Amino acid sequence: MQELINQLQQQTPIEWLAVITGLIYVILAAKEKNICWIFGIISTACWGYASYFHYDLYVDALLQMFYVAMGFFGIYKWQFSKNDSDAYLSISKMSNLQHILTIGGGLGLSAIVGYLFASYTQAASTYLDSLTTIFSIAATWMTIQKKMENWIYWIIVDIIYAYLYFSREAVLFGYLMIIYTIIAVFGWINWKKEFNSYSTT
Repeated sequence: MQELINQLQQQTPIEWLAVITGLIYVILAAKEKNICWIFGIISTACWGYASYFHYDLYVDALLQMFYVAMGFFGIYKWQFSKNDSDAYLSISKMSNLQHILTIGGGLGLSAIVGYLFASYTQAASTYLDSLTTIFSIAATWMTIQKKMENWIYWIIVDIIYAYLYFSREAVLFGYLMIIYTIIAVFGWINWKKEFNSYSTT
């Protein structure tokens, strides 16, 4: 217990800011609140800094910059659909073909990116880092498009991320991933409930 406390005390203010705003983002996203993207942008900007400069997770740092850009797109996408009833972006499901392409393409890209970073950089855990990065990008796109299954992908990715961060002694981010996993389960339940309500109205 004391070791855990010591590890938490070693985390920097920017990491704490990333964690707090990241938690707010996921909770609000699970509730379909457009303001979630603001907190997501702040969190991922801080997270990217920590991943690059503190933990040598270069692919993850690039992912966080992608998140920042997608945060702005998410604001536009969700807000536009909210204000235009004809273009309202409702929760939808992915087809089996979309899942096959996402999983197959994701595994292939993960292998390529992992090899490149392992060969030409000093980055740590390149293949696992690449796997979580590629599938996080896919899950982020699903979230923006309000695909219900995004939460399933996030649950799997967050579990792997928890292991990755703990292995790099980024304990604060590791515990955050565990919390993210729990919230993602509730996000899945909430979005599934709303999706099912479309069929009964």
